[in-house]
Amino acid sequence: MNALNKLATPVVGLNVPAEIGMDLADVATPSLIVDLDAFERNVDRMSDFIKSKGLRHRAHAKTHKSADIALIQMERGGACGVCCQKVSEAEAIVAGGVKDVLVSNQVVDLRKIDRLAQLAGRARILVCVDDIGNVGDLSAAAQKHGTQIECLVEIDCGAGRCGVQWGQPVVDIASKIDAAPGLTFSGLQAYQGAAQHVHDFEERKGKIEAAVKQVGDTVAMLKAEGLECDIVGGAGTGTYYFEGTSGVYNEMQCGSYIFMDADYQRVLDNKGGFISEFENSLFIYSSVMSHTKTDKAICDAGLKAQSVDSGLPVIFGRDDVEYIKCSDEHGVIADPNGVLKLNDKLKLIPGHCDPTCNVYDWYVGIRNGKVECLWPVTARGMAF
Repeated sequence: MNALNKLATPVVGLNVPAEIGMDLADVATPSLIVDLDAFERNVDRMSDFIKSKGLRHRAHAKTHKSADIALIQMERGGACGVCCQKVSEAEAIVAGGVKDVLVSNQVVDLRKIDRLAQLAGRARILVCVDDIGNVGDLSAAAQKHGTQIECLVEIDCGAGRCGVQWGQPVVDIASKIDAAPGLTFSGLQAYQGAAQHVHDFEERKGKIEAAVKQVGDTVAMLKAEGLECDIVGGAGTGTYYFEGTSGVYNEMQCGSYIFMDADYQRVLDNKGGFISEFENSLFIYSSVMSHTKTDKAICDAGLKAQSVDSGLPVIFGRDDVEYIKCSDEHGVIADPNGVLKLNDKLKLIPGHCDPTCNVYDWYVGIRNGKVECLWPVTARGMAF
């Protein structure tokens, strides 16, 4: 029985926007819908690439925050595990059945470290480190709970956020981890997050080439000290091809590829078009709720239904109407020809999929115009 069928069962509870078997037209709006055929093609395409290059895929669950989707990425897509960004997110995903999780972030608060060490008794747990003082706290917690925490030293390879400078600072922290009871040095975290949405192909490629050089040199320095990297991880949907063909990275951390969003449609490939191997599968399903102006319609998906940090949503499959503005509960649709009517349904491609998913309780899986499954957003709001 595949993961989709296992999950295609009736759900009863608060704020559920649909029922199994319901027509798409009857799904409550605004809600988050997933085109299951497109979603599955995306999973398969990334899986095919990863396997063809002899790599591992640790799918990033911060995109969807769903244990059900993570399991599909592992069972159907062959992912070795997932990434999470916060301890609470990892706790929720592990409770949902995932047993291999990298917290691809720093955990320095002592209470969170304690929870992380406890979680390592229930699943394989890895965490990123960029401060030598953090090593002792992680070690103490692991010893307290009798668990083992695997650690990746994070390199700032261009994103300008977390991570130490490549080279000797990495070796120093890795050596400390290797000697610490309860910890295992497992490799490097080298995610160039700032490059993912660089629209120009050559500029994006250049940023990753610089990162690959830093990472490769650091791996060689570690090896000279007898420190082997089981994992050299990074890469996202916007750059995975570059890291995946570098010969340096061996574990990809792509996440948005399953859904895509409006900003990824602006990220160009080497032919001048947007990254076309993955399809839009995630939509905000919205209804027209007012049309008192002849050239404008108002839909029910405003700021509280999405994130607009990467721009406004795009109306899927329509070039006769345009989403132009939003406030808390309203989206303004330019409708110059007056084609929209009350209760007309629109599928909006969110500007940025990750934070949009975090404002919903459910994904509504659609196939052939019917609701096939409902997936809870397992780790919604878990930000600590």
